[in-house]
Amino acid sequence: MKIVIAGAGDMGTHLSKMLSGTGHELTVVDVDAKALAEVGNLVDVVTVEGDTTQFSVLRRAGVRKCDLFIAVRSVENDNILSAVMAKQLGAKKAIARVDSNEYLEPNSKEIFIDMGIDYLFYPEQIAAHEVINLLGHTSSTEYVDFAGGKLTMVAFRLELTSPLLGRSIIDAECSDEDLEYRVVAVVRDQKTIIPGIDDRFEEEDMVYVISRNNATNKVVELSGRREVEIRNMMILGGSRIGVRIANELQNDVNIKLVDYDADKAFRLAERLDKTLIINEDGRDTEAMMEEDLSGMDAFVAVTGRSETNILAAMLAKRMGVKKVIAEVENLNYISLAESIGVDTIINKKLVTASNIFRFTMTSEVQNIKCLTGSEAEVMEFIVKPNSPATKQKIRDLGLPENSIIGGVVRGDRVFIAIDDTQIHAYDRVVVFAMPDVVMQVAEYFN
Repeated sequence: MKIVIAGAGDMGTHLSKMLSGTGHELTVVDVDAKALAEVGNLVDVVTVEGDTTQFSVLRRAGVRKCDLFIAVRSVENDNILSAVMAKQLGAKKAIARVDSNEYLEPNSKEIFIDMGIDYLFYPEQIAAHEVINLLGHTSSTEYVDFAGGKLTMVAFRLELTSPLLGRSIIDAECSDEDLEYRVVAVVRDQKTIIPGIDDRFEEEDMVYVISRNNATNKVVELSGRREVEIRNMMILGGSRIGVRIANELQNDVNIKLVDYDADKAFRLAERLDKTLIINEDGRDTEAMMEEDLSGMDAFVAVTGRSETNILAAMLAKRMGVKKVIAEVENLNYISLAESIGVDTIINKKLVTASNIFRFTMTSEVQNIKCLTGSEAEVMEFIVKPNSPATKQKIRDLGLPENSIIGGVVRGDRVFIAIDDTQIHAYDRVVVFAMPDVVMQVAEYFN
């Protein structure tokens, strides 16, 4: 697939890195020569210097023959205009990043579709929804529904109290009389392991499990942690993400939103009538103690600085807050944040990449999630008739080594995948795979 990415900033760079190893032909366009040089040093891409709101630049980038045009520049209007122009020039699909929820309303979306834009995405909205979802599942670090909620992927870190410690991963599954879940991966020392016969659970393992929806609570108990009801929550940062979380939850949860900018705090107080707005520095231990940080059930740090969010999250953990979520946009800091005990990391690049990545797949992908704590992706395919996956049982398919099928949904029936499972046409199949084999795996269902 020929893909043109408009914008060599953080989002464009991350997408280039993610897509470069999957056999696509990538071109990155930006007005900043230095940013283009940095992308070119990181991955194998063609770079074009210029403004993507100019037809001449889009033609030089080969938009006329591209399969997918992705506009991720920092200015919303530039993204919309360049996506429309790219589609008119011949791009098969054009998608654009926006910074306004108004554009995503149904009536607005129809207008943009008529203009030629296939998909609009708002990273802050996606990240806020992810946080809200996780606040409903406090013992998990990641939680994703597939097949309309019939299957769920749960990720959790093993505590000292976990009954899984020291047990064989395979035995832990087989001990269940009616298989309700399957461990699809373990992350240990920043390395993702697709479990084998001899692998055993260790303390601090990050465990990824595919389960039936009625077995989620049972799976969560294996982590050694309990679900916590969120009654009192503190949000650090009056960012778009923070405001959206507060706006959606303030009718059900007692929320304190902390921001160091006095003017912004005043504006937020007028906008969020059921949220207590506090003008303080979230890194100030004494100030946070005065605001009863230790009495919070959840703490969400979503300022514009990864360092501030990590420091504040450390303080919240030290003060005994049960669920701590931090936005960490610097990918190099994610492992650091996890190592110091931050429960859940949110990264706009990763949550947005999940939404974009499905446009690059040749198979019918209903859902895809790029994971924060692992290099891997988890995907939901709809199996096409006569595809290779329907020809043999799972054990005989010859799936790539770094992949595993977690579950199958057939109408109202749900199966946790085992070696004897036979996949049928139109089944929904949830697969966990490392990036280097994603395209190979997709061909089995195509």
